[in-house]
Amino acid sequence: MQTIHVRINDAATGQPTPVRIRFTDCEGHCFAPLGRLTDFATGVNQDVGGNVRVGNQQYCYIDGTCEIALPPGRILIEARKGPEYRPLSQGVELTPGKLALRLSIDRWADLRAEGWYAGDMRCHFLSPHAALLEAAAEDLAVVNLLAVPWRETASRPWSIPNLLAFSGQRPALEIPGHMVVVNTLNVAHGQATLSLLNCHRIVYPLRLGGPDGPSNWTLEAWCDQCHRKGGLVIWTNVGWPFQTDVVNLPTSRAEKPDLLPGKIDAVEVTDLAWCREGLVEWYRLLDMGCRLPLTGASGKDSNATLLGAVRTYARLEPGQEFNYRNWIEAVRAGRTFVTNGPLLSFSVNGREPGSAVALQAGTKTVRARAEARSLAPLDRLEVIADGAVVASARPEGDATVLEGDIPVSSAGWWAARCWADLSSEVGKTSGVCPAAHTSPVYLLFS
Repeated sequence: MQTIHVRINDAATGQPTPVRIRFTDCEGHCFAPLGRLTDFATGVNQDVGGNVRVGNQQYCYIDGTCEIALPPGRILIEARKGPEYRPLSQGVELTPGKLALRLSIDRWADLRAEGWYAGDMRCHFLSPHAALLEAAAEDLAVVNLLAVPWRETASRPWSIPNLLAFSGQRPALEIPGHMVVVNTLNVAHGQATLSLLNCHRIVYPLRLGGPDGPSNWTLEAWCDQCHRKGGLVIWTNVGWPFQTDVVNLPTSRAEKPDLLPGKIDAVEVTDLAWCREGLVEWYRLLDMGCRLPLTGASGKDSNATLLGAVRTYARLEPGQEFNYRNWIEAVRAGRTFVTNGPLLSFSVNGREPGSAVALQAGTKTVRARAEARSLAPLDRLEVIADGAVVASARPEGDATVLEGDIPVSSAGWWAARCWADLSSEVGKTSGVCPAAHTSPVYLLFS
């Protein structure tokens, strides 16, 4: 074994850049840099941060440099840095006496230059320092690290990891272009979980109901307290049956759900496997006239989940400074799309997601444009209106544009989505369907 100094540079700057990295020999044996483990915990709230297992592959996070003991011979180095960088996969021959390796990873898309900033809406149990390292390595501008009441078993005492690191409306830690902000996930037993973001103070109680939680509180009170503190309320894991019960979804479009109007600011998903058919509960809420942006989160709570596996891209206004408040307000306004890899844009009559497009009476068509960019193959790019597909294309190559005049007959919501089947080559290899979905554009008739 010989100790090698490894540096991964950003091809554009020539400077070291944080990445997720993996070293293996010809027999598939994995080697970890000094200070990292080849065999690490993957249970919930077990030493979370610095390492991650993706499928059956082990990676570690480095700040752009590391030292590692490797055997002579052929070594495969794989590095990843989020969906806007090309994956690095390079074999090197280690000869006796070799002391250093210099590699580079290059960006193929730059959404920040277009005003889009990626964030993970929810993760747990990492330290802020670990979250910041992983954020930089996964090219996430914002990580919402949420304190949540936790106990391993009913016989164990409760703990609230990261509550003392609460930072509310400002980063707990940051480096240029990346920040970690600590807020709370409030849990109502058997009802719902709400991410309360951008609060200047903690909203208590953190738990409601069940055998150990107070019952003299309501979900509405949580929402109202959060809004009074300048916060943003996210309904997490939308689509879970026990959570759809709490909003009492009516059967008629003329009726409104009990909880959502004026209380919930956006909904969150942690999986995009539904993208092909649509998320039924969210679509129903949009059909009822609720304006609810879509956000994405990894829900990371162990080293078996990738930070930013599902992420939210939010677009700032032209000329706006990137900071947490502006990013949160972009989410609140609905200028978002959610993805596990593909980069998706959408407009109707030149207006982006979150916008309301006023149409004159008698308007027959609108101009819709959707563009999907993806290194992984996609099966379909679609424009949907009130949940129904009104235009589609089969993507070919890294970028596909779907644009045209589409008939319109009534007010409603429009969005774009793209996806690949699990039966595709990418799906079979990773077990994940590449997919993305935008928040809606709302059409109004005068």
